[in-house]
Amino acid sequence: MISRQTVTHPFNRGDYVVGAPTPPRWAADCPPGTGPASLQSAVVEVPGTVVAELRAIAAAVHTARDEVIARTRDWWAGTSIGETDGHPATPDAVIVEAADEEQVAAVVRLCHAHGIPLTVSAGRSNVLGAALPVFGGVVLDVCRLNRIISFDPESMIVEVQAGMFGDLFEKELQETHGATTGHWPSAFAISTVGGWAACRGAGQLSTRYGKIEDMVVGLDVVLPDGSSASYGTYPRAAVGPDLRQLFIGSEGTLGVITRLRLRTHRLPDHAAGLAYGFDTFAAGLDACREILQRGATPAVLRLYDAHESGTHFGEPGTNLLLIADEADPALVEATMAVVEQVCGERAALTLDGDAVLARWLDERMIVGKSGDGFAKGPGFVADTCEIAAPWSSLPAIYDEVVAAIEAVPGTLRASAHQSHAYTDGACLYFSMRGEVERAQRRQWYRAAWDAANDVLIRHGAAISHHHGVGLLRSPYLERSLGSGFATLEAVKQALDPEGIMNPGKLGLPSRFQADA
Repeated sequence: MISRQTVTHPFNRGDYVVGAPTPPRWAADCPPGTGPASLQSAVVEVPGTVVAELRAIAAAVHTARDEVIARTRDWWAGTSIGETDGHPATPDAVIVEAADEEQVAAVVRLCHAHGIPLTVSAGRSNVLGAALPVFGGVVLDVCRLNRIISFDPESMIVEVQAGMFGDLFEKELQETHGATTGHWPSAFAISTVGGWAACRGAGQLSTRYGKIEDMVVGLDVVLPDGSSASYGTYPRAAVGPDLRQLFIGSEGTLGVITRLRLRTHRLPDHAAGLAYGFDTFAAGLDACREILQRGATPAVLRLYDAHESGTHFGEPGTNLLLIADEADPALVEATMAVVEQVCGERAALTLDGDAVLARWLDERMIVGKSGDGFAKGPGFVADTCEIAAPWSSLPAIYDEVVAAIEAVPGTLRASAHQSHAYTDGACLYFSMRGEVERAQRRQWYRAAWDAANDVLIRHGAAISHHHGVGLLRSPYLERSLGSGFATLEAVKQALDPEGIMNPGKLGLPSRFQADA
């Protein structure tokens, strides 16, 4: 089946440690981080007396600079710019490892009592700086909360601690319980279940299984004052606003997610794949729209523009659409019948679906694939930007975002694919590559992101589909949410009046910044 083939570490690195964060690939080639911090301009020091208290209540505490650098390093391109010049992003913090939910609550209470900023950390696979302690303070590592608590075979609900890594979680779920979440993000083996929820993530089979917010039926949270609350569990409800969704996507700004209850599915026993080529990206989008609106929900529905079709599949002369599904044979066959009819009427050519699917399965977890073909000198920068919008806006957004990024001096290429689809719209996943003078990398990087987000906000698109906000998107969030941003501020003030939880994220104001 599509999903069962990937219960292994997707990057196939020799230095991979099971159940632990994997350092970014570029980290091994970086000079030692002896220079000044690249992202910490104002640091809240943790008093020695508080460090002593932390040692008494937590499983482990780390204060050595090298240890802090290693344990806060993430996968954001913005931090790699500093790292490759020997300037670590956030070397000043105290790392605290909690072994259970009681220790999590005790650490939060202590930080609340002393007004110390607290940033929750786990797999650190985030590509936007969401778990970086930009104001120092305490980094709460929850990776030791790493086991499945229970499984309800009748309701197909699994309860799991937030620090469990995705590959270990899915392996146990499949082998012990014969079930799957169907959640397969690219960072599958270096991300945790709690991180999926905190950043509102999506897996590569989301068109069938949904995003993480569709899977969560309940969760437990340690609130900013150190008290605990449990939300859910039920399939649907009308008991006021859905408070579970308040914390899904909150990126650690409203509390610490400690355990989750997720919907699962029986393991699929049948899979099939098809592939087609379209003359234009817009024509491929129209085919995807028709497939979804006719009621078919294939697990994989991915449309690549001409550049990415060439890079990923050796088909540069077309816009390649890959469709694959896994489920009961009757469902798969019905889905593929719809696909064949829609694409048979619209596609310029039919490709070998089995070969395209096999190549995608083999290479889909390779980071930076769309950057192949470019010389990567010391001034090379690459990143991705995933967004969502209605079908009616997507063709124009694709054209305008690509044009806007390529208009930034130093850009080599901008490209995109459609990666997650719904009846009303889809996610476009843009890739950007630039080559500038090494000292100008940050300027090019921000200019490219500014250019893209100006287009997105003008079209009313969601500026993130599944990576979240973090630091990178924070400058755009107030404009993106418009009048709704005040609601987010009010929620933050109500739950975290001291402002200690992951300050500097989601575009929210921080008292620590004001003190700088």
